[in-house]
Amino acid sequence: MTPVSLDQIRRKIQEMDTIPSIPAIVQPLTALLRLPPEQVRLDAVLELASRDATISAQCLRMANSPLFGRRKTETLRSAVLALGLKRVEGILLGCCLTRVVPAEKWAMDALTFWRHSMGCALVSQKLAKLIGHPEPEKAYLAGLLHDLGVLVNTLACTEAFGACLKAAAQSRVALDVAEQKHLGFTHRQTGRMLAEQWSFPGDVTEAIARHHNVELAATAQDLVSLVHLSDLLCRLRDLGYGYYEAVGVDLAADPAWTVLLERYPKLAATDIARLTMDIDGAMEDITALVDAVFNPQHSAA
Repeated sequence: MTPVSLDQIRRKIQEMDTIPSIPAIVQPLTALLRLPPEQVRLDAVLELASRDATISAQCLRMANSPLFGRRKTETLRSAVLALGLKRVEGILLGCCLTRVVPAEKWAMDALTFWRHSMGCALVSQKLAKLIGHPEPEKAYLAGLLHDLGVLVNTLACTEAFGACLKAAAQSRVALDVAEQKHLGFTHRQTGRMLAEQWSFPGDVTEAIARHHNVELAATAQDLVSLVHLSDLLCRLRDLGYGYYEAVGVDLAADPAWTVLLERYPKLAATDIARLTMDIDGAMEDITALVDAVFNPQHSAA
């Protein structure tokens, strides 16, 4: 198997905007993502969502999901209002990213990937609200996109990444550990490359790049820490990458916990055992929602 370098990955990422499967809404969508929440107009989000009937349907499915406790929602406008503009932007981007990777390229089961991403988004948002973080919707978006590099590796070095994933499962180690050993780089690095290529918000890009190395985060340490802890919790509660990781976790000793505890004293009163039970309780709804929103068969319907 021919080794793949980061320079080769970078060239492939630079070519991605010319791939026919990249939806036309990506550029205007990332422009919206960079705006402060108070500057995002409802009509602009509705216009993007309505360009694609499949994406509109997926917004409705999510708005009606038990995970968000919504009443019956029947129009795109009411769905966007119910979900909130920032979460809808995340849905749109997730749907676009789903189309980037052809079915035959997936080394990891696609639905397993999106279940982990959605789980991390929901836990990040919930944890942000519990501790009083000012932007829980930003935490949701960062959680949803934190493993963007997995999509890059899947697309850019399919065979090598598939072998890496198999090695991770056999050794029961974290995916980024196996990537570093077998590829020489990790999904954190490749995710950052695509996030920068598409001009994602700087704090979201930092969460993508540093969610396994909180201590290296130069900015947005609280957001990076939220995503890091949520990622860990999901992987510990069977919302990981489809294999068992033999890792011991002491959250109270984790650098991310220390960062958040210093900035948000409410964290000290957070019942982590209850939070993990909530993750378990939401598993069925997360699976159903991901199957509805990200399943290619649904998308083709």
